[in-house]
Amino acid sequence: MSTSEDVARVISQHEATGKYINVNGIRTFVADTGTGEAVFCIHGVPTSSFLYRKMLRALAGKSYRGICVDLPGLGLSQRPEDFDYSFHNFARFLNDAANVLGLEKFHLVVHDIGGPIGFALAAENKEKILSLTILNTWIEVDKFEKPLPMRPFEKPVLGEAELAGLVHQTWHLMFKALGVVDSSNIPNEEIYAYVDLLKREDKGKAFLKIMRNFDKSEAFKNLCMQAVQHTDYPVQAIWGADDPGLKFERYGTEIMAAAGLKDVCKLRARHLLQEEKWQEIADKTEELILQTKHS
Repeated sequence: MSTSEDVARVISQHEATGKYINVNGIRTFVADTGTGEAVFCIHGVPTSSFLYRKMLRALAGKSYRGICVDLPGLGLSQRPEDFDYSFHNFARFLNDAANVLGLEKFHLVVHDIGGPIGFALAAENKEKILSLTILNTWIEVDKFEKPLPMRPFEKPVLGEAELAGLVHQTWHLMFKALGVVDSSNIPNEEIYAYVDLLKREDKGKAFLKIMRNFDKSEAFKNLCMQAVQHTDYPVQAIWGADDPGLKFERYGTEIMAAAGLKDVCKLRARHLLQEEKWQEIADKTEELILQTKHS
């Protein structure tokens, strides 16, 4: 039986893998592991850099520098009440974070809302991008529909009630149903850590702002498209094929069409594929990186 102390220990261990930087006055946590060419990973909701913890270690083992910044309002980063929690502003924020970290060029990995955020980042900073690896996400933001379990969070009052009911036990059920195919090898304290990292000092209020601030404009979609079309860097997609929310049949094929991909690497995983298939994702990321050496 995992205790709150066990969960706190897991979070402290994760915190020890990174550092805090100041980005535009916001105390920002960065999981930063290894040395070598930078692989800049962008997380989604309701997660943080914690989701990438295994993959960052795998990348470090391949002599890369694995980096994931906790977006403001999530994980160990600050949660300013007056921050603009829009996708486009997150993209600008991450570019500023990359500058603070001294990243002149980097390989990019995106997932969930980190997809549209990362696409905007890449589109506005193409000279910095060496390669782009896309995990379960979407690009036609104007047509996106939140999966059913996420929809209550966008509604006033209902969202607050849903968030209050998201505790270790209820998250564990959601994690097993939506997140992974097999949770038997993941300690409960690591599963519970997601809840504690989501809520922290503001009890998840910033998360609700994010969920109520999805940009579905035509202009933002066009910006996202620029990240995968007519690029000088290679693009690939890796999909958790058992994702019940972002199904490959809709969103995977959408990514394929937008990026002009002939195929997608499908893995037996659900939405949080970094939890189960971190080594495979790291391997495929390295394969794409090596392509840049020979092009």
